[in-house]
Amino acid sequence: MISEDTIPVRGRPIPWGAMAGIIATVTVFAVAQGLTYPLLSFILERQGTTPGLIGLSAAMTPLGFIVSAPLIPVLARRVGAARLAILCSILAALTLIAIAWTQDIRAWMPLRFLLGVFANPLSVISETWLVAITPAERRGRIMGLYSSLVSGGFALGPLSLHLVGTEGWLPFMIGIAAFLLCGPIVLAVVPRLPKMPQEGEAVSVGGFFALAPLLLLAVFVAASFEQTLLTLLAVYGAALGSTERRIATLITCFVAGNALLQVVLGRMAERLGSARTMLFCTLASLAGCLLLQAVFDTWLLWPVAFLWGGVSFGLYTMALIQLGERFRGRALIAGNAAFALFWGVGGIAGSPATGLAMHLIGHQGLPFVLGLLCCILAIFLLAEQRHRGWTTR
Repeated sequence: MISEDTIPVRGRPIPWGAMAGIIATVTVFAVAQGLTYPLLSFILERQGTTPGLIGLSAAMTPLGFIVSAPLIPVLARRVGAARLAILCSILAALTLIAIAWTQDIRAWMPLRFLLGVFANPLSVISETWLVAITPAERRGRIMGLYSSLVSGGFALGPLSLHLVGTEGWLPFMIGIAAFLLCGPIVLAVVPRLPKMPQEGEAVSVGGFFALAPLLLLAVFVAASFEQTLLTLLAVYGAALGSTERRIATLITCFVAGNALLQVVLGRMAERLGSARTMLFCTLASLAGCLLLQAVFDTWLLWPVAFLWGGVSFGLYTMALIQLGERFRGRALIAGNAAFALFWGVGGIAGSPATGLAMHLIGHQGLPFVLGLLCCILAIFLLAEQRHRGWTTR
């Protein structure tokens, strides 16, 4: 059994088996998540639902993240992290079955909330395990690899819609099977996985905000990008005359950038520092917002979407790297739960706000809202580094 009380130090063997199990669990989970958002948006779009209501429906899942996040550290200690992850994978699958069965937006609101509640512990527990056993000298590469593989799972979700379509039970069955697969993977690697770390003073999820507000802001922006684009890019593309299959492929290209660029960004963080790399990701994400309209009907859309996806999700990767650099023990658990909470806040604020902006000013509301978030984050990052210097801590 891997010790739960310490972060690995230089020279300690890397527990590749445990890492493989952790990453596989979240990757499979990501397949289900990556499929669910665009699938439900396509269905609602066909039913004539307004962009604002589509965004509100999508916000129910991150609301579940917010509500469940403060409970995860306590539940993991009392129930056991592995048991909690397995239970939640089953409950998430049952919830997705109910969503497929009802096909009613009124029923989808509470069901998508429950989906967030049940899915959230899978991510929080897995990331805490991974950060706790990652050697400091390889943190950038390993967290980059983790983000890349998880993003690959997200990419497979929209890609599956391109292959099987968005009607009937078949696309839902892919997500249900993915959630159910998480449980056996966790069960298979339980002997290699650490318990939740217990050393240090207790830190609440709310109290973590005072310790690292900029990390949580970066998570908020990354979540807003992902949730908004997975939910409303279908609406944006429809306004410009794109087909569902082209939009699904575009989403796949965006998430493929997540998957293939995170290792590169992780190495960049090891060489230049995670603070510099986070600022780079912020400015590059802003550039993607500015270019979207101009390149949408040209071949440049695909490379821009690929790079845009990589740098926008890179904000989360940089936040994870800095979390491992700065925190240990109970603060690490609280930090991962706070990340989940702010990921939920970003999803809740991003999708409805962008949907409202699109309702008021048209399809350009999407890049406007996301670009504004990038500007705010860049200003705070520059202000912090002016006082602290360009370090990773």
